[in-house]
Amino acid sequence: MIPSDNPLPIVDSFGRVHKSFRISVTDRCNIRCFYCMPESVQFLPRQDILSFEEIARVVKVAASTGISRIRLTGGEPLVRGQVWKLIQMLKSTDGIEDIALTTNGILLANQAEELKAHGLDRINISLDTLNPAKFEKITRRKGLDQVLAGIDAAIEVGFEQVRINAVSMTGITETEIVPLARFAREKGIELRFIEFMPLDGDESWDRGQVQTGAAIKQAIESDVGSLRPVERSHAAQPATDFEYTDGMGRVGFINSVTEPFCESCDRIRMTAEGKFRNCLFSTREWDLRTLLRTGASDHAILAEMRESVAEKAAAHGISRDDFQRPAKAMYQIGG
Repeated sequence: MIPSDNPLPIVDSFGRVHKSFRISVTDRCNIRCFYCMPESVQFLPRQDILSFEEIARVVKVAASTGISRIRLTGGEPLVRGQVWKLIQMLKSTDGIEDIALTTNGILLANQAEELKAHGLDRINISLDTLNPAKFEKITRRKGLDQVLAGIDAAIEVGFEQVRINAVSMTGITETEIVPLARFAREKGIELRFIEFMPLDGDESWDRGQVQTGAAIKQAIESDVGSLRPVERSHAAQPATDFEYTDGMGRVGFINSVTEPFCESCDRIRMTAEGKFRNCLFSTREWDLRTLLRTGASDHAILAEMRESVAEKAAAHGISRDDFQRPAKAMYQIGG
């Protein structure tokens, strides 16, 4: 039974009220982006991954506290069979107002229509380059044509918001900024650039590799068009968004490294194996899977979530001398 006698929101010690829940449905992926995972990887045994029913139960508990926005991630969520069934389950959960999904787009063309039909509201597609050779260098796999077909399919089936996410890396993606910006304008879709974060599978991240949002914005305004700020859709939105002054599209910047937005963070996370996290960069996890599989009550599950959020730090601290990166890479946490 949902703990109806305890409907208080999930709030951390800094007064941040949590409304957004990012859930990884698998650690498996069909490409190997070096900033997310290593070339050689041992994925979790399937029995360790939460079932759709287990995920839905956790979401129902979270929704009772005011969590209203869900984002499904991976790994690559579309490699998990019939993920639309989970979307349908979550869509019917009281309090859930918005369901989004982040994908690399490889399998999207064949699934876009079904995802839309079963309640997915928004979709983000990871794409760092339009150059086939550079795509293969970054992902260590082929597949650019499939991604582009997936973008077209998402537009065709009528998603209200189709967005491209591009990771920015010095020495690799400077030449991709302008082509991606023009591509997004032509397609009528949003584009967001994300600063390279220390969550790569090879653990070789260096601050010098961070291509800053400020530098990217300058490049776009020099070669594509002038930009003006756009009001945030909600205070906890991680991106700073702009629109072209000619009205032809939007571009946003998630400057996680150079301009942290931790003070307004309203996100909680759960890994594919049911480990609850209060921050992408948390070095500790709370085990919900054991609770789910040993007959624990919804009260106990919520108590574990509250304990985790109560220990949330003020900020991720990437720029601090004592910063400690998580033991897991991005694909193991959920993008």
